[in-house]
Amino acid sequence: MGRKIRRVVTGHDENGVATVIMDGEADCILQRPNRPGVTLTNLWQSTKTPAAMERHDDPMTGPLILHPPKNGSVFRIVQFDPENPDELAKLDGKSAFSEMGAGANIVEGARHPFMHRTDSLDYAVVLTGEIYMMMDEDEYLVKAGDVIVQQGTNHAWSNRGTEPCQIAFILIDAEKD
Repeated sequence: MGRKIRRVVTGHDENGVATVIMDGEADCILQRPNRPGVTLTNLWQSTKTPAAMERHDDPMTGPLILHPPKNGSVFRIVQFDPENPDELAKLDGKSAFSEMGAGANIVEGARHPFMHRTDSLDYAVVLTGEIYMMMDEDEYLVKAGDVIVQQGTNHAWSNRGTEPCQIAFILIDAEKD
């Protein structure tokens, strides 16, 4: 079970005074049996660039999908608990990603069942723990404090340690040049 995340959103009151307009646990959460040990928590999203300011409604409604909205962005935290290799070998990545509207993004026949490619520019900061970022042929151990810039590459995340790893992601809709 992923750690609960407090979300504090600022804005202005009717007099133009800066204030907090939302303060509470983020509740746009995805956990599923097809990807045990992974919790996605969406915190905010925009549907256009430049982003709209002064939103007082919560944009985190509807199903949680992998991709940011067209011309928009999404801010999320993902917790990856340590993997069980025996359990992992039995999982169907395509089915799990289909639940997030991204079944076509799975890399078929890859060395990890959740190897995928996003159609976005992704900024990531490892908040806690450590995790292997698996690429087509190589893998890199990233730890708390490390940052990653994913430019639409095939990748998977593999927590081979003993502690959960949390990563903050900002996904921005992108297109190939």
